[in-house]
Amino acid sequence: MIVLLYLAAVVFAISFSILVIYIVKTLKATQQTMANMSTTLTNLETQIEGINTETTSLLQKTNALTEDVHTKSEKLNSLVDGLKGIGDTLNDFNQSIHEVSSNLHQSAKQEDEYTTQTLKWGQVAIDLYKKWQHTKSASK
Repeated sequence: MIVLLYLAAVVFAISFSILVIYIVKTLKATQQTMANMSTTLTNLETQIEGINTETTSLLQKTNALTEDVHTKSEKLNSLVDGLKGIGDTLNDFNQSIHEVSSNLHQSAKQEDEYTTQTLKWGQVAIDLYKKWQHTKSASK
């Protein structure tokens, strides 16, 4: 029975040794994985710093561009207001020309009536003069 006890102790020792060997291998693999993860995180941190720097630079450029667009937009608004004023002035000028043209047309129409009447009276006067001349020469 003692032999059986020694045999069980040897089997237990061998099993325990195998278990320890596998645990050591697992821990070494875990250590290797942790070292790789540490390297990866270091690289990731470096890349994030680069991205952060680029993002800050891009944000500054975007702010400068936004300010430039705002400034140019204000200048463009001034130009549009000036063009609107020119358009209003041209519209007023066009209306003035239209009114002058209408007034000239009405004046010409009224003058046309006066001219027609004057020509008729002139023709009557000429006819009367000719008759008078005709009667004067007939009486001589």
